[in-house]
Order: sequence, then structure tokens, then C-alpha cells
Amino acid sequence: MFNPQMKSNILSAAIVALGIIVLGLCMKGGMDNFTEKDRKVTVKGLAEREVKADKVTWPIVSKELGNDLPELYDRIAAKQRIIKQFLISNGVSASEISIDAPKVIDMSADQYSANQSPYRYNISVNITVTSKHVDRIRAIIARQGELLKQGVAIVASDYNTQVSYSLDSFKKMKPGMMTEAIDNAQQTAEQFAKNSKSKINKIVSADQGQFSIDNRDDNTPWIKRVRVVTTVTYSLKD
Repeated sequence: MFNPQMKSNILSAAIVALGIIVLGLCMKGGMDNFTEKDRKVTVKGLAEREVKADKVTWPIVSKELGNDLPELYDRIAAKQRIIKQFLISNGVSASEISIDAPKVIDMSADQYSANQSPYRYNISVNITVTSKHVDRIRAIIARQGELLKQGVAIVASDYNTQVSYSLDSFKKMKPGMMTEAIDNAQQTAEQFAKNSKSKINKIVSADQGQFSIDNRDDNTPWIKRVRVVTTVTYSLKD
């Protein structure tokens, strides 16, 4: 027969033993979780596409030199009309054409100027075509020499007046390209996990991806290379 004191001691010992077992299990679980948290793989996913630009901006610059300012305005206005008619006759709509006010430079106004030109005034006009019909505008650009037959010379483009091509549909492309980049990252992570005798668990962290849009090359600026690289970190499990 157990006396009350012995029963109390046995109960206390059982409680202590149970507590030690529970504590051990908790410690094991915590260590396992710590180990799992420490097992990660960080990979990069890439998605890349080549697409045609869907918008073109074509600045057309023409100049006149002379000493009679009213006459220069008449001549530059005549050039404006010829250029605009050339564009419209080739399928460019009036809404795609914008004409800036003529810009006049008085080359004798600067007393420190070393200008030796016999002309006092340099007047220029900038006509800009902005269109989503990229192929049509490219074809017209290739034929702009026809304006020479009508006495209109187009000034060679400098850095600020070069034809530029852009991609307005980029925003619509972003979600699909991000999905593709993350899928590629997951394939890389799965291969890494397979090689390490484990499996990927879940995404620990991921960035929104770094997008870039570049010309495919210098000769085809209307073909754009769109690229996104995303970095994803996965946890691993056995």
C-alpha cells in the first residue's frame, strides 16, 4: 500500500518527467524549425522578349537663312505647307502632325560672336510626327528625299531630333513576363533542391523584378528587347 506521501512523490515525479518530455519535444521542434528556416536557396529568373515598337516620333527640321525677316517667314511657311502636304498625301493624319512656332536666331545680336556668315537670321521650324503606325512612318522616312524635288531640305538630325521608337504596350506585358520569370526561377530552384536531396517549400522573399527596354541593335531601333530579372528565395524541406 502506498502511503499518501509516496503517492504525492510519485505524482510529482510523473509531472516532472512529463514536463521534461514536453520540453524535449518543444526543443526538438524548435531546432527543426530553426534548421528548416536556415535552409534556403536564392535563384534568379529571367524572361526576355523581342517585340516591335508600337509608337514612333519623327521630328522634321527645316531651316532658312537670310537678312529679310518677313521674307524668311514666308519661305519657312511655304516649307511647312509642302512638308505637311507630303505627309498627308502619304497617309499621315492631321492629328499625328504637330508644328512648333518658327525659331529665329539673330546671328549678329551677340557682340562677342565670331560669326562670319553673310546672313543675319537663321530661322528653323520643327514639324513632329507622332504615330502608332510605325511601319507606315518608316516607309515615309525612307522617301523623305522626295522633298528635295520640291526645294525642301531636311536638316540632318542631331541628338535631340532623332527618330525615336517606343513601346506603349509595355505595361500590358509586365504581368506575363513576371510570371514567366518566376516560373523560370522555380525551375532553377527545383533543380538545385533535387541535387541537394531536398524539395522547395515556399517563397520566403521575392523582388518585383528589374525591367529593361533596349534596342535590339543600332540598325533596328524599332525592334525592342524587353528583359526582366527577378530574384526569389525559397525555403527547402526534406
